[in-house]
Amino acid sequence: MRIGMFADMYLPHISGVTNHIALYKRHFEDLGHEVYVFTFGDLDYADAEPNVVRSGGLPWGKTGWRAALAFSPEARRLIPMLDVAHVHHPFQSGPLALAACRRHGIPIVFTNHTRYELYSDSYASFVPRPLRYWFIRQVLHRFCSAVDLVIAPAASIAQWLDEFAGFKDAVVVPNGIDIERFANPAERRARAEFGFGDDDVVLVYAGRLGPEKNTEWLAREFAAAAAQEPRLRLLVVGDGPSAAGARAVLAAAGVAERAHFTGLVDYQRVPGFEAVADAFVTGSVTEVHPLVVLEAMAAGLPVIAVSSPGIADTVRDGESGLLAPTVTDGALAERMLALARDPELRRRLRAGALAAAEAYSFAHTADAVLAHYERLVCESARASVQP
Repeated sequence: MRIGMFADMYLPHISGVTNHIALYKRHFEDLGHEVYVFTFGDLDYADAEPNVVRSGGLPWGKTGWRAALAFSPEARRLIPMLDVAHVHHPFQSGPLALAACRRHGIPIVFTNHTRYELYSDSYASFVPRPLRYWFIRQVLHRFCSAVDLVIAPAASIAQWLDEFAGFKDAVVVPNGIDIERFANPAERRARAEFGFGDDDVVLVYAGRLGPEKNTEWLAREFAAAAAQEPRLRLLVVGDGPSAAGARAVLAAAGVAERAHFTGLVDYQRVPGFEAVADAFVTGSVTEVHPLVVLEAMAAGLPVIAVSSPGIADTVRDGESGLLAPTVTDGALAERMLALARDPELRRRLRAGALAAAEAYSFAHTADAVLAHYERLVCESARASVQP
């Protein structure tokens, strides 16, 4: 099959969505399929993989998003050759892909990766919330109704699409991970590299440092816990616009030396960094079915987080992690302290995280997506020959 992946942004922008696309692309190519990624911007970026087709776009601040009105001539030449299209963003690449693929009878799949209304609170707050939410609701409903299949990575997101966007027919296919790569990383970093000792309890956050991830709140929660537990340490793997604010929070609390910020790290090297930690922490409530959480559990890391759609589908409180009910001061700090002070709890939650991760084997979930592709292609072929 010729598969087209459509995304508003792709590498070198790093996010759960870009990592998801890259992982699926490699897997489908290993199975003998031909996979193209159609995206925007970074025209001078030297792709290390084949079949990445870029169209021009103007950057929207530092978000990684590019504003564009059309595909490039090369993209327009290749799209009619596709057997199936898989859209990963509904606001730009999605409508452009829908228009281009419909003309050629190409079936279209959409995966809803994001709680877009919550992201708008961080990046479009200059627009009144009722107007923003109304616009997002309308776009999502129209787009979901126009494609051939909508995938929700978690049951709570299928429910959210129903309740927020009025779309009831999403099918649930969880995100998948390469379990072996995180369970047995090829490159293991040493704690001493980051100034951590063997007796320290190390919490790791990996991902984008942005306002939508509640990065500064996470830093405040760590500072509150660290003030009570001298063995607590924080490893922050990633970068983003909230990095400076998080550093400032830790400095103001007098615990800056207890945290290490790595900056941007190549995705392939992340497992080696997580290998030094005892648990994974995040303050985000905008996740859909976060790859970083699944990958952390595959690395044997219990997850300390807020019980929110996506995360609550994945992490079981008291079994594979510790979940705070809401974003309130002290909620994560309390759970950080509980984990730091109880070695038996860490051991039990580690075993639970490893067991839970097994359900998200990438080969299984990718094969489920491929089966949907094959069904849609067959249905499209039958429809094209009917009188």
